[in-house]
Amino acid sequence: MATQGTPLVPFGDADDTADAAVQRPWRMRAILSRFASGFEGFLGASGFDRGPWLVVALASGVGSWFVLGAQWQWILAIVMGLGLSLAAQSLWRQREDRAELRLAGTALGVAFAIGLVLVWARSETVGAEPVARPSVMMLDARILEREEQPAEGRVRLVLATRDAENGRAMRVRVNVPLDKDRDFLREGARIEARARLMPPSAPLLPGAYDFARAAWFKGFAATGSLVGTIRLVEEAPGGEGAIAQVQRWLSAHVRDQLGGASGTIAAAFASGDRGSIAREDEVAMRDAGLTHLLSISGLHVSAVIAAAYFLASKLIALWPWLTLRVRLPLVAAAIAALAGIAYTLLTGAQVPTVRSCIGALLVLAALALGREPLSLRMVAVAAATVLFLWPESLVGPSFQMSFAAVIAIVALHNSQPVRSFLAPREEGRSRWLVRRVLMLFVTGVVIELALTPIVLFHFHRAGLYGAFANVVAIPLVTFMSMPLIAVALLLDLVGAGAPFWWLAGQSLDLLLWIARVTAGQPGAVKLVPHIGLGTLLVFLAGSLWLALWRGRERLLGFLPVLVGVAMLMATPTPDILVTRDGRDIGLVDSDGGVYVLRDTAGSYARENIVELAGTEAVPMLVSQWKGARCSADFCSLPIVKGGRTWHLMVARTKNRIDERQLAAACERADIVIADRWLPRSCAPKWLKADGRFLAQNGGLSIHLEEERIDRVADGQGAHGWWDPPEFD
Repeated sequence: MATQGTPLVPFGDADDTADAAVQRPWRMRAILSRFASGFEGFLGASGFDRGPWLVVALASGVGSWFVLGAQWQWILAIVMGLGLSLAAQSLWRQREDRAELRLAGTALGVAFAIGLVLVWARSETVGAEPVARPSVMMLDARILEREEQPAEGRVRLVLATRDAENGRAMRVRVNVPLDKDRDFLREGARIEARARLMPPSAPLLPGAYDFARAAWFKGFAATGSLVGTIRLVEEAPGGEGAIAQVQRWLSAHVRDQLGGASGTIAAAFASGDRGSIAREDEVAMRDAGLTHLLSISGLHVSAVIAAAYFLASKLIALWPWLTLRVRLPLVAAAIAALAGIAYTLLTGAQVPTVRSCIGALLVLAALALGREPLSLRMVAVAAATVLFLWPESLVGPSFQMSFAAVIAIVALHNSQPVRSFLAPREEGRSRWLVRRVLMLFVTGVVIELALTPIVLFHFHRAGLYGAFANVVAIPLVTFMSMPLIAVALLLDLVGAGAPFWWLAGQSLDLLLWIARVTAGQPGAVKLVPHIGLGTLLVFLAGSLWLALWRGRERLLGFLPVLVGVAMLMATPTPDILVTRDGRDIGLVDSDGGVYVLRDTAGSYARENIVELAGTEAVPMLVSQWKGARCSADFCSLPIVKGGRTWHLMVARTKNRIDERQLAAACERADIVIADRWLPRSCAPKWLKADGRFLAQNGGLSIHLEEERIDRVADGQGAHGWWDPPEFD
């Protein structure tokens, strides 16, 4: 059979540009190839700057475990991380022009998987199942830790005991009033006591502090308070808690030598004991952006190690015989390292202190070897060490703030403009001092910018004048307060420390004055609603890109930072906040006013409601809401939002109500909130947040215009510290 024609076979000179279906895949492949080649060249030129990104991948794996809510998701994420590594190896195995991409994909995928496995294993190893319900229990326990908190009027004991119901071993934390404290309550002692225990508390509201998660990784099955008195069963053996006893003795000695508020600050610097600092002083330091000075971290450890290094090098140089036979920097670095380790142990060896000590030891090693002491690789090694030891610290504000500040400092001072600005030159002493002071201020501003998203995410408030206060406060603490305290302690050995204690007190009084004046300025504190994890991650991605790369490509990090700013500015204020037990609520009006259900000034619930509402307004009662109608048992009030009037009904008591009357009232309401279980006949139009609902979902943040409900349960998943009851 004859054909109707010959098919068209295109040759090389044919014009086939109009055939988009054929051209598009080849064009896309060319674009992807050019992008891969460009990124390959970028990675090849980056050299050692690529190293810190392995720690970023490790941290991403750790963080993914907290974000993902089920075991199958954790397993899938591990498989995906390892799959990325295998894909990079198989895809570019034979291509030498993709060696950097192959290495990057392999290493990042493995690091991500390792991070997720690390935190999962840590949770399974140290996590403690919380007690089932609140109860009063007779404890036969051994004291593991003792923490004195005289400012709170109590002593905290961490006890090893057994559950009275099932006999399982557990670790609990009990608060003991100061008037019931006894000398025999020391580490290692065995005691009998009755305590009111309860499971560690979940977040009060979405975005609030998650004590249950923190208690899980500390191994606490319950927390509570003493009921009655304590009876000694067995005295503490000698040697138990020796470091803790030295820490307490040192703290008490400092407070005896230097009374008042300055003495409590000095005790924190000398021993890490913050339990004596008055709440008003803590608040003033926080609102002034100076609270980091109270936590023993990089500044304090670095000051101790630097002072030890300086003194050791100068004193050894006075002994010519030894100087000619040893490497002076190496010996001075070893002495400074021992001083840093001793200070870390003495101040409690908390995660920020350990992180700072590791970083400082790496700097000493670099100095001893003649290498660059301040580099992001050093910071990355310190971060990786902390994550391997305590992966759960990643989600805490301490880890995030300390490493964000250090990364910002190192990245800023390693940039070429700053190096040029600080480079030695022929100039007068005054010009040299002006340049240093200006650089200190710029560093403070950069640190504040780096920390602000983290502070807003965790604390929902930020001190706006911290950069100005830190310009004076940091040199004051580093070069006056801490050296004076050290000299005073040394001279106390011969009874001659009094003059230096007086000078140290004057410097600390000045520090507190700076904090109070700064915090008291109009607009010193900015409160915002909970900004959400997505906003924080966008900020961190852009900030890390800016800090960890060099050259013009790093400027691309400004794009996600600007997106994060836009997301922050667009963060909506919730209309209704409901605490996890339903006992209190917060209503936010269009003018930023806050209305609460109960008149409990200074309570933890009210503080959280005000913070998460993002307002500094003094709360008023719900009964003062425009249009509210309240009886002894319920309040009914209208809320106008998005062109619609929502009818809210809130229970005020647990008194029994006629079911038919309650059902009729619920039928007319859009939202009903109660701290007790309501019958099924109570069926509002949109939401019934009663005791049953709140027990399963936790606290609520309600956005009426979007008809969206944010629940505490949304961010908990299948993690061990979240175990809501199941109802039929």
